[in-house]
Amino acid sequence: MKHELFSPVKLGPLTLKNRSIRSAAFEGMCPGGIPSDKLIEYHRSLAAGGIGMTTVAYVSVTDQGRTFSHQAWASPGTVAPFRRLTDAVHAEGGAASIQLGHGGNMGDKNISRLRPVAPSAKVNLFGLSLPRKMNENDIKEVIAAHGTAVLQAREAGFDAVEIHAGHGYLISQFLSPYTNRRRDAWGGSLENRARLLRAVLQEVRCAAGSKMAVLVKTNMEDGFSRGMNIDEGLAVARIIEEEGADALVLSGGFVSKTSFFMMKGRTPHRELMELQENLLVKLGMFLFSRMMLEDYPYCENYFLEDAKKFRETLSLPLIYVGGLVSQKGIDAALEAGFDAVALARALVAEPDFINRLKADEGHISPCLECGPCNSCVATMYMGSVRCPYVEETTDR
Repeated sequence: MKHELFSPVKLGPLTLKNRSIRSAAFEGMCPGGIPSDKLIEYHRSLAAGGIGMTTVAYVSVTDQGRTFSHQAWASPGTVAPFRRLTDAVHAEGGAASIQLGHGGNMGDKNISRLRPVAPSAKVNLFGLSLPRKMNENDIKEVIAAHGTAVLQAREAGFDAVEIHAGHGYLISQFLSPYTNRRRDAWGGSLENRARLLRAVLQEVRCAAGSKMAVLVKTNMEDGFSRGMNIDEGLAVARIIEEEGADALVLSGGFVSKTSFFMMKGRTPHRELMELQENLLVKLGMFLFSRMMLEDYPYCENYFLEDAKKFRETLSLPLIYVGGLVSQKGIDAALEAGFDAVALARALVAEPDFINRLKADEGHISPCLECGPCNSCVATMYMGSVRCPYVEETTDR
């Protein structure tokens, strides 16, 4: 049987060899903010494994926006190693994208020596921080930093850029009424809360030029009552379409409130605590993690029904992400009108997952067998990308 997954797809100026994208799931592997050989090899292996485009995740546009010490930020020193990464991916026949964003209230003062910034000075219990409310100059600097980061990404050979406007990071913090309590032109109505998103996309669109695809990741909803709901998510998606994005990645969840809403399955409390090096944070997790981190039931294609509402409303290319572990699940998303699919955990378990599907359409990712347990998520945030479940079952 011929599957649409293996047909080419066009996203703006970019044509992918197939409709699979490695979702921008955080890898770490950037000590001191600089991409390592380990990161380069990881993305090369994904391209060799058949992925149409691999996405380097969560690269901050400023040092102040970094959440982790092993997270890259768009400094001039990243251009050369990122060029080696894109060259390696291209040599394997894949395309390379880079996700750009800013942590906002999730920024770590211990990394940049600067107080985190956010739309409002609201305590972030998840990161134990009190951010500073951004002024007009702060906002202008962040907008300009996105443009500079895109220019560096072009120099490094990336085929696409993905702007992170979801998951409770800075742009998402402006969009959400939960974190945006401003009473000026950047807060209040959704149109005002979306001003930063519009300004960033205009800056990025200009910097990207005519040969680089511009993707955006955004929330369909934040996943809790005081956050952005699905009606506002639809309105935000229409704004992204108006601003000329080449494709939209539909997700959901808010890191500082509904961390595992975007992934579903078991919350790896024990693994997260064991891998945490900060003793204060480790104690806080021991005392409060089961109150702060909620489990969400998992099923394959768990975002699909909500995502269909966006497909009915929008005309730009849409990328489905959420619980893909089989050819059957991928087919269901593509048959529903989505232009491509994005995967993360299935590729952590098997970097050659796409080639395995091509060889055997009945193949199912080990992610379904493990629950998913989400132990891989704990490893990502501590500086590696691996599947403890696969390692354990292989060693038996």
